[in-house]
Amino acid sequence: MDISLQQVGYSYASGTPFEKRALHEVNATIKSGSYTAVIGHTGSGKSTLLLHLNGLLKPTEGTVRVGDVNITAGTKAKELKEIRKRVGIVFQFPEHQLFEETVEKDIMFGPMNFGVPAEEARRRAHELIKLLGLPEDVAEKSPFDLSGGQMRRVAIAGVLAFKPSILILDEPTAGLDPRGRKEIMELFNRLHEEEGLTTILVTHSMEDAAKYADHILVMHEGRSVMAGTPTEVFSDAERLKTFRLGLPRSVAFQRDFEKLTGKPLGKLALTEEQLASGIAAALKDGEQ
Repeated sequence: MDISLQQVGYSYASGTPFEKRALHEVNATIKSGSYTAVIGHTGSGKSTLLLHLNGLLKPTEGTVRVGDVNITAGTKAKELKEIRKRVGIVFQFPEHQLFEETVEKDIMFGPMNFGVPAEEARRRAHELIKLLGLPEDVAEKSPFDLSGGQMRRVAIAGVLAFKPSILILDEPTAGLDPRGRKEIMELFNRLHEEEGLTTILVTHSMEDAAKYADHILVMHEGRSVMAGTPTEVFSDAERLKTFRLGLPRSVAFQRDFEKLTGKPLGKLALTEEQLASGIAAALKDGEQ
């Protein structure tokens, strides 16, 4: 399902003395099957934007279109049920939303709430426990007896259990150590590729945006100000700087290397692996 936002505006506490404008005339398109990173400084509107994509928030003005469904200010809750089955959101610290007495029941809760029979929900739960690399015996344990990393995987399984075709990730590695962060991001990338998901990653990490996404949307003060491939977006360092955003470490190092040595690497190094390969090639050429 393609997603489009057409002149979307949103105000918190609209019509009250406490009204706060969060989005201004946002226009954006997210293609089905793409991996889109939404980046921006704190307060840029990233999280408000993602809450519109399954109707948790409805636009004050404009239209959010998800597949064949239009979400406007007047859309009724019952009209959003199908969208919420298709769009799953993994929030920051998703483990804070665990509440059932066992892991199995927690994962089963979402699909059963959408009418999936108990046995099918149980089958999905055990499939996801295995898929997410959790021990088989974890199903009967309390989620609150698990490690922090395991709790997060259980919470992610609960989102995946109703088989969304669009997966939204709101800073999904917040609070994890570097190893746990890498494992979770690689897991989402594998799911994106194997399940054919449309993945939307809201992140402060320029490295994750560069490594995993094929499309980037830049938010600034509630507006969509840039969009393009990682190469297109991270090639414009001066413009990103005006939005208080930096470059991925690999790109910043590449710029310093090229300035110091006068040896251009050719294409933009979006990952450390691309950087190492590009430097090795440039140095080899220089020896010849």
